[in-house]
Amino acid sequence: MLSSMKSKFLTAMSTIAVLAGVSLLTAAETEPRVIKIRTGMDNAMKFDLTSLTVAPGETVKIVVTNACTLPKTVMGHNWVLLQPGSDATAFANGATGDAATGYMPAKFKDKVVASVGLLGPNESGEVTFQAPATPGDYPFLCSFPAHCMVGMKGVISVKR
Repeated sequence: MLSSMKSKFLTAMSTIAVLAGVSLLTAAETEPRVIKIRTGMDNAMKFDLTSLTVAPGETVKIVVTNACTLPKTVMGHNWVLLQPGSDATAFANGATGDAATGYMPAKFKDKVVASVGLLGPNESGEVTFQAPATPGDYPFLCSFPAHCMVGMKGVISVKR
């Protein structure tokens, strides 16, 4: 009886919400979308995903795994998402001397939307963030020296 009443109540509330133009979200619908990105397969300087699409305001969890077997000081990988219009190559060039910060240059801090720190062999890191509300193309890269220059970069497209 109680289960039936609860179901009727939820149906009525959903109908009212739809009529009012409001969306009721369940706990499952508020969980972030998980996107897994692998780096360093076969010790190569590349991401396995270089093009992603998300909705404005969507909650996203990026999980990066470094599949490389070489030491972190030689072949570490990170993941840095930049503001639209940012120059990924300029960011990477500016990061070259910043080993102590995981190749995250302080002078470009305002360009960073989200990031996963420097990962060594078989390490994983993650970041959960809300996609920007403004549609556009947001570049991402690995800022370890020379990695971006050989193609370790991509784009997240924020689209309605």
